[in-house]
Amino acid sequence: MKTTLLLVTLAAVAAPLAAQDFKWSGALASGKSLEIRGINGSVRAVPASGTTALVTATKRARRSDPDEVEIKVVEHAGGVTICAVYPSRRSGRPNECRADGRGNNETRDNDVEVAFEVQVPAGVRFEGNTVNGDITAENLKGEVDVGTVNGDIELSTTGWAEANTVNGSITARLGRGDWNGDLEFTTVNGSIEVALPAGLGADLEASTVNGTIDSDFTITTRGRLNRRSIEGRIGDGGRKLELSTVNGGIRIRQAS
Repeated sequence: MKTTLLLVTLAAVAAPLAAQDFKWSGALASGKSLEIRGINGSVRAVPASGTTALVTATKRARRSDPDEVEIKVVEHAGGVTICAVYPSRRSGRPNECRADGRGNNETRDNDVEVAFEVQVPAGVRFEGNTVNGDITAENLKGEVDVGTVNGDIELSTTGWAEANTVNGSITARLGRGDWNGDLEFTTVNGSIEVALPAGLGADLEASTVNGTIDSDFTITTRGRLNRRSIEGRIGDGGRKLELSTVNGGIRIRQAS
């Protein structure tokens, strides 16, 4: 009896993850947006070879049923939004995928992970959001806006970008410094490293609690100089750049 129980236990531990695949492709012109929304799982974006965007998703789970998580596609005038929609809770708002960002999507006691792989055409704005997972956007050629809660963010683009996480670090490389409005890179538990183009003009606000701030750029500060909080001007100033963490350092690099 003891031997039988041991074999059953080992079989359960060694059980492979269940996996399912999803694929979507469509033409997206420059100026449109491609948005990915998940909860559990990573998001990785790379450049597309032409004007056709490609999104694949792999669902994996040990305990929950992958069939319960639907990949929904919402095409709209501004582009396309693709979501991993988890089963709705019995009480509260139903989960849904909406292009306006108001759709509810939450889960509890569901271990299905959805890993998104995305190919983004040049000039298309990429937006990626998840809760539990890393986000990577490599060598894109457009605007980037990404966020997670528990995960690291790494991005590089010829355009401008912004990113936020809570438990994770941010590494970003921007090719342009002519964004409109405010640009933010924020985390709580993690470091921030941002590489910006030479000749940048920005009004900088950078702060950390447990860490230091280093910059390759000359910063004309306002008020007292503090290694954990800097407010000042880079170049001629103008656009607002905010970098904020609690537990981690901040590094502002000049891109070569």
